[in-house]
Amino acid sequence: MSSLPDPGKPHHRARGFQNNYIEFQPKSLAELLRWRREAARAGLPRPPLASIPQVAPDLPWLHANAQAGAQMAPALTWIGHSTVMAQLGGLTLLTDPMFSERASPVQFAGPRRHVPPGIALRALPHVDLVLVSHNHYDHLDSASVNALNRQPGGPPLFVVPLGLEPWFRAQGIRHAVELDWWDSHRIATPQGEADVVLVPAQHWSSRGPRDALATLWGGFAVLAPDCHLLFAGDTGYSRDFSDIRRHFESRQTKERGGGFDIALLPIGAYAPRWFMSAQHVNVEEALPIHDDLGAKRSLGVHWGTFELTDESLDEPPRKLAELRAARGMPEDEFFVMAIGETRKLAPRALAMRETRG
Repeated sequence: MSSLPDPGKPHHRARGFQNNYIEFQPKSLAELLRWRREAARAGLPRPPLASIPQVAPDLPWLHANAQAGAQMAPALTWIGHSTVMAQLGGLTLLTDPMFSERASPVQFAGPRRHVPPGIALRALPHVDLVLVSHNHYDHLDSASVNALNRQPGGPPLFVVPLGLEPWFRAQGIRHAVELDWWDSHRIATPQGEADVVLVPAQHWSSRGPRDALATLWGGFAVLAPDCHLLFAGDTGYSRDFSDIRRHFESRQTKERGGGFDIALLPIGAYAPRWFMSAQHVNVEEALPIHDDLGAKRSLGVHWGTFELTDESLDEPPRKLAELRAARGMPEDEFFVMAIGETRKLAPRALAMRETRG
């Protein structure tokens, strides 16, 4: 597939890509300096009130589940930040794998990890599929993807937005497929087939000072027989999520198992709002995304690992608990996990029977 802009698509521009509902302009150096100056004067971010929760991963169960084929139990394990290991459809996949000490082009400077990964790279079960939402350093980490490419048993398939496949090829990674928004890539699984679809998000891309918006960004829908998962990537709040629900509604009728079984939604890196609102949702906006998608359950990610913005590392889950209580929403409808924790999901039984039948 060509990475060149297509003038027939509104989000393709002569110099790169754009969002669907706002024209994103990267912040200027003056705005960046204003943010850092104001944060320093206010003493932000403040230290967390409590330690970020961590648990030892259940590695024997996770490895056995990875090898269970069609009998795999759908499950999520939070590794930290936006890195989630999802086991579904007989596949083990990772979202935005980030295992390095710093979210930076160099490992001697830049945002430092406050909590170690929930599972070390060397302890992972074999990973079949890697989804990369965009090229910012806290989401696309070269050391992590190169280590996964060298994993015993062969490399995973990397699915990435338009324009990123050449970067992977330059790393020596040959198993990469790039997609435009709404493009789908079908994967054979022990349960039949799974479709991986790149969906829109309101964000931007940049790997260096002169390549802003040169490659696409987005989220992913993974439609497997036993689970429909939505990974939002990084995003501001927009009508894109209502569009996503409409796009998949014919495959998510009540008779076919309903809406997304799980959505992985960002809830951190949101302050100050004047700087972050176009690119990162806060908790107040993550809840309407859950509604717009019609998701059965959502997991809050993108918090607790790297101190990227002005809110405390542990503020997002506290905000989520407050807003969930004000809504009367059950805790397990939109939840957070400890780093290293695994949460099993109810399988999408009706859809599974349709696929096998």
